Amino acid sequence: MSGAVRILGLDPGLTHTGWGLIESAGSRLRFLAAGAIGTAAAEALPARLVALHQALSDLIGRWTPDEAAVEHTYVNRNPAAALKLGQARGVVLLAPALAGLPVAEYQAMEVKRAVVGTGHADKLQVQEMVRRLLPGAEAPRADAADALAIAICHAHHRGTRLALARLLRA
Repeated sequence: MSGAVRILGLDPGLTHTGWGLIESAGSRLRFLAAGAIGTAAAEALPARLVALHQALSDLIGRWTPDEAAVEHTYVNRNPAAALKLGQARGVVLLAPALAGLPVAEYQAMEVKRAVVGTGHADKLQVQEMVRRLLPGAEAPRADAADALAIAICHAHHRGTRLALARLLRA
């Protein structure tokens, strides 16, 4: 795609961080790749965070995205789990920022609204719309489908911001 931008969507998690890469050119979207980065629960937290950072850095180096988008995490009832998730999210934000990528953040309801049309969609509805919006998308895990949805949300918001900027300059 001419003038295309590669967007890396990231769905943070300590056990599984979903990732999805799309190309966006105007209103056209194209699926490139998706997957999940896993860490072993038996490992110490610092080792898991290092593994997550290294995998994200490798992914960014291999696919050379132009921008990244990360989902905000919801508050967990278990404070210890919420803290660990927050630490993983910090790594997920840090890796693309260290690579020089602009990083946008979106609430889960905002992602659902951009992809499905309602902020109260369930995971199956999101997965189905990702398949429809990105023909050929192969998201083996729900985390990867969520990451693709985050990338789609960013593509939509990015397009709106660019159009607004053009209007303001005119």
